Amino acid sequence: MRTVVFLDYQNVYHRAREAFFFGHEPSSVGAVDPLSIGTLLAAKGLAASRLAQVRVYRGVPDPARDSRGYQAAMRQVAAHDKRGGGLVHHRLRPLQYPRAWPRERAREKGIDAALAVDFVALALEGAFHVGVIFSTDTDLRPALEAVVVRGRAPKCEVAAWQRPTGRSPRLSIPLFPLWCHWLSRADFDAVADTTNHAGG
Repeated sequence: MRTVVFLDYQNVYHRAREAFFFGHEPSSVGAVDPLSIGTLLAAKGLAASRLAQVRVYRGVPDPARDSRGYQAAMRQVAAHDKRGGGLVHHRLRPLQYPRAWPRERAREKGIDAALAVDFVALALEGAFHVGVIFSTDTDLRPALEAVVVRGRAPKCEVAAWQRPTGRSPRLSIPLFPLWCHWLSRADFDAVADTTNHAGG
């Protein structure tokens, strides 16, 4: 059984900060190590499986507008790739900058579409037996539906952070129950990327 994890990196980062922290911590708090996430999710699966890939989808700053942010992001990507030993694959897209930048923050554009296209395409190719989407973004529901409604392999699962109190958001499909890997604060601590990639 081959498991591929599809990681919406910024979504996972922001939801971790919302679930486990108070918002005033350094911006590095909430970062995760993709290989650790993938290994954990493969181990938590309903059936025995091995991690085949972790596919990471994220936006990166424009080096001309935010050279420090760009360099930090590239150092983090390089570190994750090196640690991943060929199992971690990044799909990077440039951030989009509004006219009012820097008063308005730059935003990701096309990340959900890239993840959705890859999820469906790799499912149709038979590239995995279990596909896990780690994101709470509802724009990814159509991709899940396109694979789940086929009624054949591969198996689709989702992952989300479990808040200590209150309701925790997760991806779901009406009438089609999806297994959700609820990850706790202890799980977060086990997969957190604590390296300072900002440099000197």
